[in-house]
Amino acid sequence: MDRRSFIIRSAALSAGLVATGGVSLLGSDTLVDTNGKRRANIYTTFKNPDAKYHPFVRWWWNGNKVEKNEILRELRLLKEAGVGGVEINPIDFPSTGDDLGIKSIRWLSDEWIDLLQVTFNEAKKLDMTCDLIVGSGWPFGAETLPHDERAQVALILAEELEGPMDYEVSRYHIFNETDPGVTDTFPGRTFEILSLKMVPEPMESLDQVIELSDQRHEELIQVKVPEGKHVFYALVKVNSFASVINGAPGAAGPILNHMDKEAVRKYLNHMSDTIQKKTGPLSNHLRAFFTDSMELEGCNWSADLADEFRKRRGYDLMPYLPFTMFKVGRLGAVVDENYGVKKSPEFEEIIRRVRFDFEYTKAELLYERFTQTYLEWCREQNVKSRAQAYGRGFFPLETSLGYDIPEGESWTTNWLRHKLGEEMSDEDYRRGRGYTMINKYVSSAAHLTGKRLISCEEMTNTYLVFNATLELLKIGSDQAIMSGITHSIWHGFNYSPPEAPFPGWVQYGSYYNENNNWWPYFKYLNRYKARISSLLQHADMYTDIAILPANYDMWGEMGVQTDPFPEKLNIPYTSIIWESINKNGGAADYVTEKIIQEAKIEKGKLCYGPKKYGILFLPEVKSMFPDTLAKLYEFVRGGGKIFAIECLPEKSLGLHNYKENDKKVSAWTDKLRAYSDRFVLTPKPDDLRYLEWYTGLQQKYQLPHYLEISRPDRYLMQTRYQADDKSEIFFFSNAHKHENRNTRITFSKEITRGRNPWILDPETGKSYRLKLDGNSLQLNLGPAESRIIVFNKERKGEYWEELPLNHPAAQFLNNNWEVELRHSREKWVKSTQMETLQDLKDTEHVRFTGTVVYKKRIQIHKKGAILNLGKVSGVSELFVNGKSQGVKWYGNRIYKLGDDVKTGENEIEVHVITTMGNYMQALTDNPTAQKYTNRKGREQEIQSMGLVGPVTVY
Repeated sequence: MDRRSFIIRSAALSAGLVATGGVSLLGSDTLVDTNGKRRANIYTTFKNPDAKYHPFVRWWWNGNKVEKNEILRELRLLKEAGVGGVEINPIDFPSTGDDLGIKSIRWLSDEWIDLLQVTFNEAKKLDMTCDLIVGSGWPFGAETLPHDERAQVALILAEELEGPMDYEVSRYHIFNETDPGVTDTFPGRTFEILSLKMVPEPMESLDQVIELSDQRHEELIQVKVPEGKHVFYALVKVNSFASVINGAPGAAGPILNHMDKEAVRKYLNHMSDTIQKKTGPLSNHLRAFFTDSMELEGCNWSADLADEFRKRRGYDLMPYLPFTMFKVGRLGAVVDENYGVKKSPEFEEIIRRVRFDFEYTKAELLYERFTQTYLEWCREQNVKSRAQAYGRGFFPLETSLGYDIPEGESWTTNWLRHKLGEEMSDEDYRRGRGYTMINKYVSSAAHLTGKRLISCEEMTNTYLVFNATLELLKIGSDQAIMSGITHSIWHGFNYSPPEAPFPGWVQYGSYYNENNNWWPYFKYLNRYKARISSLLQHADMYTDIAILPANYDMWGEMGVQTDPFPEKLNIPYTSIIWESINKNGGAADYVTEKIIQEAKIEKGKLCYGPKKYGILFLPEVKSMFPDTLAKLYEFVRGGGKIFAIECLPEKSLGLHNYKENDKKVSAWTDKLRAYSDRFVLTPKPDDLRYLEWYTGLQQKYQLPHYLEISRPDRYLMQTRYQADDKSEIFFFSNAHKHENRNTRITFSKEITRGRNPWILDPETGKSYRLKLDGNSLQLNLGPAESRIIVFNKERKGEYWEELPLNHPAAQFLNNNWEVELRHSREKWVKSTQMETLQDLKDTEHVRFTGTVVYKKRIQIHKKGAILNLGKVSGVSELFVNGKSQGVKWYGNRIYKLGDDVKTGENEIEVHVITTMGNYMQALTDNPTAQKYTNRKGREQEIQSMGLVGPVTVY
């Protein structure tokens, strides 16, 4: 099948659909229900969202050491915390845990399946959803996989030589040097030399290759090296090269070869058939099967790959292959891009084209043999498909097209140790972002196919396990909403019996555990998320600008880099482009060459499925298929606009007929240049300040945007959704943890005309009328604060009252507080006085964990007074004269004091629930505590705690 139609038609068929020329590809969870009842219930659902809209949790069955009574207890615990479902995820036992002598239940054993049934039955009683991961850990495999069904990888050894000399090298040395640097090697891996070559340095063509492959079976390879610099190459295939990462018993062992269709189908059938013999149809119990991100550890080989390459690309890969490869390590990441022989510029260009063809062929095979097989299997089971359908070797966008529930991911932090809410870098697209770069690919695929349920492995936490706060989780997951996410699956909840020594069995995650101080308040976050999800899943994200990332250039230059945090990208600012559009009041999706080729051009719009784009950005796209440029010419000629950043497409992709194809690319680019007002070459900003750069570009070229933001800001984000009943929904958030954001927002007339503005409060479910100044409003957001503004036909309702942050006559209350410290672990209570409020990290109580109670008697002279607690580190609850005034768990802590206040003297108490990290860091004899607070490279900073103020009343 030709490149142009491969993915789109395959996606349609795999989803049981037909798609031609941009016809909407609608899956089973898409915008098709337009009956009045569903539209009418959108706000009722927002007020009281069903369980399916509540966040789920990844439920790690640690070591498969699970028992019936504990399963039941944990499900009920989760339900009480506002969790709507579980992703059952068997995983290896935590390295620092005490297993209490509890046996492991082998994956797919009768006993394990019986426990699945217990889970299904209880979840149904509790109105909770179950998803089930395929296999265990990632990527999936098993100890029982036959040798020929295990993942394979081809790697190179490249050794520099200088002749004349006699060179000897043993097979042992070659295999030792090419031993895969993966996360977890498999002890039973086997090695085979595919080819041996020597070339002069620099290398200018294949004609210079000295073929040595006749010695590939010899124990000792002997080579006479001519005078001068040379490089010896060994191309090695390693079978069974890697083990499942964190696999549980029964599903550990070697990774499955995802490029072997029969092996994939056999594995999947074995899983479903084995379970269903005891449980009956899994469709009665499961919403979806799940696969984690495709971190295949660099798997790039199958028995027929070379033959398939020849059929698809029209030439023989093997003479070129060693010279396309780099030295790679964990997850297939490039660790030395200069490894191997230096090449002349002309030959380097040839190698880049071959490298692209190799990556493209891998992606095709993975799509056909894994993705399509998986989707077909899910449909046969009548169970939805949910997946993080990305990873090295996969198409980053197209692979998500066919999934019922495509999934991205967000993180609390990673090895960069960046800080959510405290930075938003222009130089590094990862710093300060909760969402990962892959989210925009995933959500764009969903938008292009009309899907509304876009899942997220939310706030992945392998660093801040005991320091994550509800506020941090909100900031990061609010950012994920901006990237297109509409449902959260928290990472993750550890199966851990209460008898396990503190802190229990902890694999990863934000310590979602009943022993966490903030666990009783977790429900507040879950209710907040549920209401937002219920709203967004009844609407479509508005986007009218498209971005074509320069991924195919990257494939040729450095190979596929589509894990969530690539070590390197060719155009690292790509995601900052869509961010800058967002922060200037517009919205964009990603597209690919395949999407463009299959799109229709209508009235100057690039139309695919339900989406229509009038603007296309090309961030440093240098290479393109001629057919893509032909379609872009049609787009521009019809009235569409293209903005090429920094350069124009100048060459074709792939090696076959490349000279002829280069001429076609050049000819199409020349034709496009004739439309100088609609085919614009623009430089990127020298200072890397893309937000300001895009503000200027938007003004100069009148680029589409539905909001005028008077002060575009890196931390101020927005997104727009359109509901079935024609409501316009806006979600704004301030991603800064410590600072307010204030700006004037003007809505376009198409939004305000015939509609009335409302504020929807996701904490309470209440709706309030909103007064505009013409089409504008002053948007004031406190730290970590968000706001939902909706325009609809409704007229009657209570008006929104915005509480002031301060007052000229405010009374300051920062001095002379009685303080009571209630230790949550050691159960002691201590009382002290604070002459002036200060952060507990700066006191002798730096290692405290638990609840701090601040008490003070104050004079209040009128009803309706406002109490502003100032800065609070932790969850806070205010009591006035012994009666709760509510819980606040992020941002500004401002209370309007009601009927519980007396004119005159009142007693106030502020309860602050702290994090646990400072305390855990001091538990030097607790291996789990030390693993996540003091381990080398993951040492935790001392955390702020308590009521800092200034506290004022006015």
